[in-house]
Amino acid sequence: MPAKAIMFQGTGSDVGKSLLVAGLARVYRNRGLKVAPFKPQNMSNNAAVTADGGEIGRAQALQARAAGLPASVHMNPVLLKPQSDVGAQVVVQGRVIGNANAAGYQTSRADLMRAVMDSFARVSEGADVVLIEGAGSASEVNLRANDIANMGFAQHADVPVVVIGDIDRGGVIASLVGTQTVVPAEDARLIVAFIVNKFRGDASLFDDGMRFIAEATGWRSLGLVPYYWDAARLPEEDALGIQPRVHATLQDKVRIAVLAYPRISNFDDLDPLRLEPNVDLVFLNPGMPVPGDAALIVLPGSKATIADLEMLRQTGWDVDIAAHLRRGGHILGICGGYQMLGRRISDPDGIEGARGSIEGLGLLDVETVLTADKVLCEVTGESVSGGEPFKGYEMHVGRTFGPDCARAPLRFADGRMDGAASRDGRVIGSHVHGLFTDDRQRAHWLQMICGGPAMHRYEEGFEEVLDGLAAHLERHLDCDAILELARVPHLEA
Repeated sequence: MPAKAIMFQGTGSDVGKSLLVAGLARVYRNRGLKVAPFKPQNMSNNAAVTADGGEIGRAQALQARAAGLPASVHMNPVLLKPQSDVGAQVVVQGRVIGNANAAGYQTSRADLMRAVMDSFARVSEGADVVLIEGAGSASEVNLRANDIANMGFAQHADVPVVVIGDIDRGGVIASLVGTQTVVPAEDARLIVAFIVNKFRGDASLFDDGMRFIAEATGWRSLGLVPYYWDAARLPEEDALGIQPRVHATLQDKVRIAVLAYPRISNFDDLDPLRLEPNVDLVFLNPGMPVPGDAALIVLPGSKATIADLEMLRQTGWDVDIAAHLRRGGHILGICGGYQMLGRRISDPDGIEGARGSIEGLGLLDVETVLTADKVLCEVTGESVSGGEPFKGYEMHVGRTFGPDCARAPLRFADGRMDGAASRDGRVIGSHVHGLFTDDRQRAHWLQMICGGPAMHRYEEGFEEVLDGLAAHLERHLDCDAILELARVPHLEA
């Protein structure tokens, strides 16, 4: 029997689409159904390596896990990775096909519908239901002509649409009713229901609001979803989820400072540390000083390494880093952050923009040459110093080499070495993302920087949160009605 499908669009970004799809994937999986997530187009620098050797948005990897499936490039066939305010790297079915500015992409993305529909057909094979996530807002009528992410896809595949509104940000009635008002009539016919998400307080106080929305739009109400607090334990896909802050000194907590430069990527690498009860993890926006009591400074991944390194210097973070080292602190660079720690980054082919090179921070005796070939692979191994295991992934362009690589901190299962360390061991770099997900590897790092243990069980807690989210949605959403509203889509390109 062909798979049924239903699409979840939002009144805006960050209304909770990704989380609701992940939760529903776990709901239906727990009911014994074969569920597959799908997002035609995503824009995010937080990406995940897939089992089939490509990359997709982090949210779709989470949804795949909730559904009990290995992540596939076909779950997110078009991924845009912003490199500047007006341009992005374009990834199609897991592979980089080039760069595009915003205006150029608007006129060319209609050509991508064939790849989107091919992936949608592949994801649908063997599934009972496909849960489709839109992108941004359903009411962006100015972008409708070439849309492949929201109503453009819904029309092409002829799938029913549920619109999600976020009451936590205010104006949810106007957002939902306004969406119904501005979308073209041929699109509006596809919208069958709505959900109000992130409610806080006494739900009965919004009964009249739910009735008003239903009467004004003609859509079916699927439920009012209370705020799910444990969602903070799951990875954020967008930098919108980062809350830069510096706390007052907290007794018995070690402070770790993360430099949140403009093109920060894969910052969910730090989630396992953020959830440690004995760690105060702070993200710093450009211009915010590095706190003097930080035990560790992390330079995370970057989608535009050279540009972010220039910004790092412009804001004076290089001075803060030097002072941190004089105080005896530690520094960790991950992927692009690792490359910044070296003596030089060269871009002879203009991979990130103009051809040229830039002087690095000079804290590691290594240099990086950016190349067109992108490394995308899952890795396992152990730390060289103590044999603590890790499981993660590589996602980078460029080759990093130099004398300090002789003190590589990590050994892969196939015997290859990764990373570099300074002579005193206080500056370390690695290309491996996800390093801290293994509790033993995280404990090794905490012992090294502050002499403290790891106390949080990250992987075990991850599954607990997904199961809790599924139970939460079973209580507050009409999950049976969602299955009833789903229908067999049109799969031809």
